[in-house]
Amino acid sequence: MTTQQNIGTHTFHSSFGQILAVKENGILKAKSIRYAHSERFQKPVPEKPSDLEITFPERTPVCPQNISPLLEKLIAKIDLDLFDVEESTQYLSIYRPENINQNEKLPVIVWIHGGSYEIGCGDLSTADPTDWVKEQNIIIVTVSYRLGFFGFLGGSEKRPANLGLFDIIEALKWVKTYISDFGGDAENITLLGQSSGGDAIAHLMISDGIENLFQRVIIQSAPLGLRNNRQKMLDEFLEKTDRFTAETDLLEIIENYKSFVPSFFKYGLKAAMPFGAQYGFPPLCNEDESIKKWKENAKKYDVLIGLNDDETSFYLKASNPMNKYLNQGFGKKIINKAIQATTEIIYGKPAQAFAENYADAGGNIYVFRIHSRLINNFFGAAHAFDLPLLFGNENAWKYSGLLKDVPWKYIHENGKKLRALWAEFARKGNISESSEKPSVLELRKV
Repeated sequence: MTTQQNIGTHTFHSSFGQILAVKENGILKAKSIRYAHSERFQKPVPEKPSDLEITFPERTPVCPQNISPLLEKLIAKIDLDLFDVEESTQYLSIYRPENINQNEKLPVIVWIHGGSYEIGCGDLSTADPTDWVKEQNIIIVTVSYRLGFFGFLGGSEKRPANLGLFDIIEALKWVKTYISDFGGDAENITLLGQSSGGDAIAHLMISDGIENLFQRVIIQSAPLGLRNNRQKMLDEFLEKTDRFTAETDLLEIIENYKSFVPSFFKYGLKAAMPFGAQYGFPPLCNEDESIKKWKENAKKYDVLIGLNDDETSFYLKASNPMNKYLNQGFGKKIINKAIQATTEIIYGKPAQAFAENYADAGGNIYVFRIHSRLINNFFGAAHAFDLPLLFGNENAWKYSGLLKDVPWKYIHENGKKLRALWAEFARKGNISESSEKPSVLELRKV
């Protein structure tokens, strides 16, 4: 376990302002920098540079949301004392090695967190990139943006769609403009997202207003199989929640919107993700134009896309009633078949189709798949299994239900190799055949 040492502060003298950072164990962390602000149901307005010293808040700002019992059970308990609920949650944090050469420009990775477009924030301990920054001499920027009801459900004049996407675009403009003041290379920016964060990145690739903001993307476990034919469901959800306006009490919205979530029996698997990027509204094209737009942009962005082998085990095996009856004998075979089938429908086949279309249009794209090779790993390579591999941070993950039968040594050894590969991709858009691969990874260029 790492001991806390060499803690102090550092001031970045940037053209955005004097930004105070924490200096800790060889890493500088400039946390919760406001990149934009917004009123409810309105587009973000970029934050202007300041003459005042910009200091980090005591508690991490987070978009209003309901706590997910599933995430608390499988990933980590949320300590509410560490967070401040705020509707205008346009913040980013910068993690950089303390010592870099004077004129060195480091590759930049921008982390777009997942959480079904409904929960989470950019600064959770389970996605703290300290280990990765230290090992690979890179800069990582983590982004918070509006979620759920406030960021990803709209379609009327009163409630525009895709506000969360507009937030992320503002964050990327900020990074492009100011990251060189922190030692980052503004011409080498990679977007990295997991789950809905990966889905958001896929849609940013075909959004208006993103020219030259990034060069590469890493898309992990994006539920691209849920992206089509959603508008009827969203129209119904929007109509049922019409009573919530710009003036409605925040607590009333958070406590009550769940009553109007679309029905699984009516809309199938799509209802598992009731919020999301909406086609046919700015900054996105119509749904039937999306594949054409990805193909048109294929030569602009290097892509690394993939999934974990047992994605939906995260949901199916965490269900106590289901496991009571399906955890042995023939029942076990049924649940494993269901995991296999739903993983392919939601993640596997859509990622493969995306890759083939992209490669056909001349794009540089790699496809990966992460496995768990451990016999006693109950959940296997479930949804979010890639996060401890990528971010490390044993303290944040040691009580996680997802890793209950997985030795940390296994995560650390595979994770260190995975972090090196992903950093190699971020540096130059390619991964060498001779680079060492972790045993959990299958990787191929399409």
